[in-house]
Parts: sequence; C-alpha cells; structure tokens
Amino acid sequence: MILRPVDSEKNSAWTRLIVPDTPDFHRLEVYRAHGGYEALRKALGMKPEEVTDEVKKSNLRGRGGAAFPTGLKWSFMPKQSAKPKYLCVNGDESEPGTFKDRQIFEFNPHQLLEGILIGCYAMGITTAYIYVRGEYGKWITMLERALADASANGLVGKGILGTEFSTDIVIHKGAGAYICGEESALMNSIEGQRGYPRVKPPFPAQNGLWGCPTTINNVETMTNVPLIIQRGWEWYSRIGAPKQPGPILVGVSGHVNNPGVFEMPTGESLLEIIHKWAGGVPGNKRIKAVIPGGSSTMIVRGENLEGVRMDADSLKAAGSSVGTAGLIVMDEDTDLIRVITRIAKFYYHESCGQCTPCREGTGWMWKILTRFEKGEGTMKDIDILLDVANNIEGNTVCALGDAAAWPVQSMIRRFREEFEARAVDRPSGSREAAA
Repeated sequence: MILRPVDSEKNSAWTRLIVPDTPDFHRLEVYRAHGGYEALRKALGMKPEEVTDEVKKSNLRGRGGAAFPTGLKWSFMPKQSAKPKYLCVNGDESEPGTFKDRQIFEFNPHQLLEGILIGCYAMGITTAYIYVRGEYGKWITMLERALADASANGLVGKGILGTEFSTDIVIHKGAGAYICGEESALMNSIEGQRGYPRVKPPFPAQNGLWGCPTTINNVETMTNVPLIIQRGWEWYSRIGAPKQPGPILVGVSGHVNNPGVFEMPTGESLLEIIHKWAGGVPGNKRIKAVIPGGSSTMIVRGENLEGVRMDADSLKAAGSSVGTAGLIVMDEDTDLIRVITRIAKFYYHESCGQCTPCREGTGWMWKILTRFEKGEGTMKDIDILLDVANNIEGNTVCALGDAAAWPVQSMIRRFREEFEARAVDRPSGSREAAA
C-alpha cells in the first residue's frame, strides 16, 4: 500500500519540502527544473568544513530515532585517513508503525541522492551505501532508476558537475532483519556478515565498514541537507521547534480517519496531528493511548497528551521519545494487553540472539504477556514482567533490548490497571476500578 501525504486543511497550508506537492518530482528533469542539484553545485564551491559547519549551525537532528545532531556527527569523521571513508544511509525502516522513508524513495529520490553527495563532499567520502529494507522491492527499483538517471547525467561518479569531486553510490538490499537497522549490524550486513551488532567503542567514525572510518545517517536526515545548503542555516533553523528545527515526516496509523504520512514543521502538537492532520478518531471516540515514535517508544496516556509536541525535547519531557515519528493512535476500545503482546512478539522474533538478556528476556516477556491475553496471568506476574524488562534494559550490546523493554515498562507503569483487571487472582473489585 502506497501512502501519499493526505490532503487536509493543515497539510495544504504547509509548503512541503521533503515530499513536495509537485507532479513527477521523482523524475530528474522535473527535479532539476525546480532547482535540483543546485545545492550540490553551491556546496562544491565551498570548503568541505564550511559545509559541515553549515549543517552543524542549522541544528539538524537525525530523523532515525536518536535525534543526534547531524553536523556534529559529520565532524567526528577524520579529515585525514590512510583508509577509505564511507557513508551509510539507513533506509532499513523496519520499526512497526514507521513507513516514511518509502515516501522519499518514491516521490523525491533525487533530493536524497543530492544530500548524500553533499555529505560525501563535506566528509571526504568517495563511496556511499544506501541500505534499504529488503521488503521494499518496489521502492528499491524506483531508487535504482533515479540513481541510474543521476549517474548517466554526470551527477554521480567521476568528475561530478565538472569538478574534481567523485563519489559512487551503491544501493544495498537488506534481507528482512529488523536488527540490521542498528548501525553496526547494518555495516556487518553490507560486509556480507551476519547482522550482529558490534561492541562499541570503537565507534563507526573510527572503525566502521571494513575497519574504515564510517558515518551512518538516516534517509530523511540526508534529504534535509540540500535545503540547508541552498537556503542557509538561518532559514532552516527558524522552521518548527528551535531545538529540533526543520520539516519532519510523521506517519500516523491506528484509530484515525485519515492514516498516512504527513509532512509538517517539527513541534506540532500531537493532538493537532491526530485531529487536524489525520482527521480525528473515528466516531469521535476518546483517545486511550498513543505510541508517539514507532513501537519502541514509550506509550503515553490519552489524557496526558495536552501540550505534548512532535519534537525530541517535548516528548522526552512526556516520558517518551520522538523516535521515527511513527504515531500510533489507540481509541477507548483498544485492548492494550493485546497490543503490547503483539509488540513483544515482534521483538522476540527479531532479536538476533547475541546477548542473553535480550535473547531470553524477550521470550519470557512474550510468554508472560500471552498468559495475560488469555486471562491466565497473576498479580505476581505483573512484577515479574517488569523485573524482566528492567533486566534487559541497558544490558545488551545494541538498543534492541531497550526497544523491547521500553514498551513493556511503560505499559505497566502507565496502564497497570489493565494488567490487574486481567489477573486471575485480582483483588475484589479491581476489574470495576479498571473499567
């Protein structure tokens, strides 16, 4: 299913910058007719460190989940290296509730390619890899076509735009493993190894692909870069939330009238996104809960949404995170035990098995939750479940363990009454209290 940005009163008032509302914008001639690759030309007239500094001053923060400052990450790349330097662009997009990157692959692939080229120039990189989720066969074909057109027109490869700058871009198809969205597992996958996360340090900027300096950025992050170079960091930094500026793609799913991907400035109210961008909840039902940034982010109760915005700082204050901006809405009739059981099963299935707490703990969480779903859980099981999650968090090589633990922890802490109501040995009257 292809999800186009849905037209709405809010959406039509916003001039889209990541997925422009321009027919055939994916075609090279249309993209160039609207100023495409001029940011690259401008960047090539600057010193590499000036390009990095422009991105740093814009305060662009990664759109892949961690919201790390992009320019700062670029500055970690060694200026001089006896080894080749690489850029990996993460388009694995396997987080449940997240479906934004394919909008870029389909509707604006050249802006992504231009951003990659600018990043390569800034960091002195001659080879970039775009790692795309294996299930995205259709979108991989679209991206390959755009790359072929750019290469045929001298925009990728040797002597780009008549300069001495040369960079190759390789599209790498994943094999359907969620763990390969983790940056070091992604690098192992590109190398042809099993997708196991690496112990850090050393970090990728010192020891990445084939032991060489490597930078990893998200697809949406790189698509923002041409905007910053073309229009300047001052212009960019005035868009949306001051501490996390710029446009953002928000995927809204669940109980809304118009699910889809919406482009908006950062810092939009979650209630505005639900009711005005996504058309509200069917039947005007009460919002019971939302997961703000994909399945690994902590759940927020519906009554606590007032004032919460789609930016890193606001969601952190609300006890969650912006993640990949995959907003999942659940109405008053939602069975939250069923929701968390399904999420737990996903992480159990996708654990690579390298770390014992994750390999064993994700299975234990799923089995305990299954008991609650069947009405066989006990009051003691609630605390056991929380204890297992607490022992996974922070005790694994990569963040998949945290991603599995956080939804369970937050569901218990914020909706404990849901578990107590399902417990076979619940105190008298607890079911009525939970209702």
